[in-house]
Amino acid sequence: MAQKMTDDEWRAFVSHGTRTGKLSTVRADGSPHVAPIWFLLDGEDLVFNTGKDTVKGRNLARDGRVALCVDDDRPPFDFVVLQGRATLSEDLDDLRHWAARIGARYMGEERAEEFGARNGVPGELLVRVRIDKVLAQAAVAH
Repeated sequence: MAQKMTDDEWRAFVSHGTRTGKLSTVRADGSPHVAPIWFLLDGEDLVFNTGKDTVKGRNLARDGRVALCVDDDRPPFDFVVLQGRATLSEDLDDLRHWAARIGARYMGEERAEEFGARNGVPGELLVRVRIDKVLAQAAVAH
């Protein structure tokens, strides 16, 4: 039987290694849009960046509601779903800082500044999601 993860357990789970998230945003017609993202946790917030003119960037500017799923697809299967509302920033200093930190997580410290420079530019958005709801289950197949 699945076990509910504690706050510390789900935070460790989503922050482990290079696990990506599957982000769901709301399209203008109300239908969902799902895209993989790189992300970090910052206290009670989920942080990532995206292009202002991407589908998710446009969706977030119009409707900030999001859900993010992070999972381990190996038995016994674990998953975390985070829900919240996004706020957007185009502050280049913050954007570059977080883009570098996210790049360090997924590509290594030696490439952090490269990703900060690539993604911390005009036309990109820093997205900060205040986490309102968490569903976190471990050992789903037990």
